[in-house]
Amino acid sequence: MVGELLFLANERRVAQMARGILEIGPDHHLSFQQVDDVSKGFYKIKLSIVAKRKIKRSREVIEKMLNERRVVYGVTTGFGNFKDKMISPEDVEELQRNLIRSHASGVGELFSNEQVRAAMLVRLNSLVQGYSGVRLELLELLCNLINKNVTPAVPSQGSVGSSGDLAPLSHIGLVLMGEGKAFYKDKLISGRDALKRVGLKPISLAAKEGLAFNNGTSVMTGIAALILLRSKKIIELADIACALTLEAVCGVSSAYDERIHKLRPHPGQMTVAKNILNFVSQSRLVNSVPDRIQDSYSLRCSPQVHGAIRDAYSYVEDVLDKEINSVTDNPLIFPNQNEALSGGNFHGEPIAISFDTLGIALSELANISERRTAKLVDPSTSNGLPPFLVPLKNGGLHSGFMIPQYTAAALVSENKVLAHPASVDSIPTSANQEDHVSMGTIAVRKSLKILENVENVLAIEILSACQAIDFRNPNHLGKTTKEIYKFVRKNVTFMARDREVATDIAKVRTLLPQIYNKVDRILN
Repeated sequence: MVGELLFLANERRVAQMARGILEIGPDHHLSFQQVDDVSKGFYKIKLSIVAKRKIKRSREVIEKMLNERRVVYGVTTGFGNFKDKMISPEDVEELQRNLIRSHASGVGELFSNEQVRAAMLVRLNSLVQGYSGVRLELLELLCNLINKNVTPAVPSQGSVGSSGDLAPLSHIGLVLMGEGKAFYKDKLISGRDALKRVGLKPISLAAKEGLAFNNGTSVMTGIAALILLRSKKIIELADIACALTLEAVCGVSSAYDERIHKLRPHPGQMTVAKNILNFVSQSRLVNSVPDRIQDSYSLRCSPQVHGAIRDAYSYVEDVLDKEINSVTDNPLIFPNQNEALSGGNFHGEPIAISFDTLGIALSELANISERRTAKLVDPSTSNGLPPFLVPLKNGGLHSGFMIPQYTAAALVSENKVLAHPASVDSIPTSANQEDHVSMGTIAVRKSLKILENVENVLAIEILSACQAIDFRNPNHLGKTTKEIYKFVRKNVTFMARDREVATDIAKVRTLLPQIYNKVDRILN
């Protein structure tokens, strides 16, 4: 729960945006920030005129196909390995209901309400593009669920990422049918009761609608959008954490010289070097040790490491931007040609590979941060700081910052396990009809846990660096590092004697959004 609250927008922004109107449709491009805002209830949703027109047009094609008794997968046939089983016209609606009921087979902890709302919006955005053949009534009901804060209860486990997020999307679909369970005003109640309380009626799914609803990547993609925004902030925060450590050990700034990075011009690397130089500008601690030539890799190579992580983030951002605005169900309806084409846009491989990549990148962010924390507490590498950052007179009786580094090491090692790619582990389903799947939702869930661990590791580094700076002269800090140091110290005091350090770590972690805002303001 703490992790979910960390990166909520600040109160001023919430007040400005609360209950605005967000129009979606094929004439609009949905952004990560909008997904995040809707997940938190800052916007109400409406469908654009263009969306309504295209939705009706694609539905007309489905109705025509039904009247002509055409063979269309999932409309007049069964699903998966039942693709060759024909369904009679009078059983078409039961087929769609049964699909949602049978596929709602998730297990495990529930996704958070924010995550489910994000998934609902992305699913809605996919279906309003006008290639899914669903009725306008279905999408207006989904829109109203979001607007009236009815959030289906969705188990987090059970999706293999192809055909999309079948199980979790089906749990959302149950509530549209007046079944399943949903949260309303923080209470878990039946889906039917939730609809009744907000004046909505359940819908009877028509031909194609169950299949269109649960056949897509919207759960992994919606949750991924929330993770990506948090990741962007934590990647920025890593640079200021590094700068504080550079100050604390009286490091050398030459490794950040622009001339070096122009000779290996990866965009992220150049940005990180520039950032760190800006942060320590006017410092009298950096470069203060005569004849010191260079620092260890965790400082000297931070532009190369943090930079590679930034570049990986850019790749993931590009993939996710496309996915949020894509049509991902099957078959797809092409009204101008009166055709239904079966394909594989529901396959989550783009998300699976990109979020495996993000997880690996974030793991490295924690890996190098922990090495800097270790440098601070080790007198053989800290350039004169007392062992474990305890005042010398108290050392031995008090352990100081010995164990926070252990905690960081534990989190880093946990991340190494979590960073194993989910996307390389396919397993056949549906009697080998669906013989390669993405595990994209697992990749996304893993990346969230990795991100939460990284937040704690960076909080430990920032806390340790501020403790170390107190043994120097904080007045000699650079302009930006001094501002961040003072802000931390307003909230967490110097530790001269042992106390429960977990409280301090948690406090710094809750400060990360505000530190990010301060850094973002300085850089921009």
